[in-house]
Amino acid sequence: MKNIAIILASGSGKRAGFDLPKQFQKIKDKTICEISIEAFEKNEGINEIILVVNEQYKVLLDEIVAKNNYKKITKIVFGGAERIDSSRNGVFAIDEEESNILIHDCVRPFVSQRIINDCINALNNHSAVDVAANVTDTIFIVENNIMKEIPPRRFLKKSQTPQCFKLSLIKKAHKLAQNEKNIEFTDDCGLILRYNLTDIFIVEGEEQNIKITYKDDMLLAENIYARNLLP
Repeated sequence: MKNIAIILASGSGKRAGFDLPKQFQKIKDKTICEISIEAFEKNEGINEIILVVNEQYKVLLDEIVAKNNYKKITKIVFGGAERIDSSRNGVFAIDEEESNILIHDCVRPFVSQRIINDCINALNNHSAVDVAANVTDTIFIVENNIMKEIPPRRFLKKSQTPQCFKLSLIKKAHKLAQNEKNIEFTDDCGLILRYNLTDIFIVEGEEQNIKITYKDDMLLAENIYARNLLP
């Protein structure tokens, strides 16, 4: 069965305040997009990569792909208005009857080979897999600016990516979502939970698997990148 990575690179980056979307910002000598693609390009378990891009930046992404001569990229498809639309477009671009799908945020460029391998292995026994790291801060529930409840930290995790699925399962989830109006979800595992399709197995994440959201995140990203280049 094929292992196909879908890299979501269609965000506009409005929250970060860059001239170009975050995925096209450079960390040292490479764009965030390149670093993310290369994590999956060099993984021996990944057979194909599908890129999802904002139509406005298709030419720029084409140039990056051509310059690096990536071997595993089979399709570049356009994203949608929301993340759920972009994810759906990537999933529905796959022609296989069944495969293992790893959906990854392009702006998490430091996903490790260990995480990718653990996700692939987990899909041998599970139909849905999320990557999550431990929560170190105290998290509390607020209502009208009043603290109402502090959930026990041992039950809390912070979600990362990739989020991984059997193709048939995630296609079913997106088809169900298409029948609902004004649906709001930040990731694909939320769809699995909403429709109670299956249990979601958790692969242990890593602190360096950060999502670059704001300009201040770039300094941390540069430090992580420099550290990973050390022998």
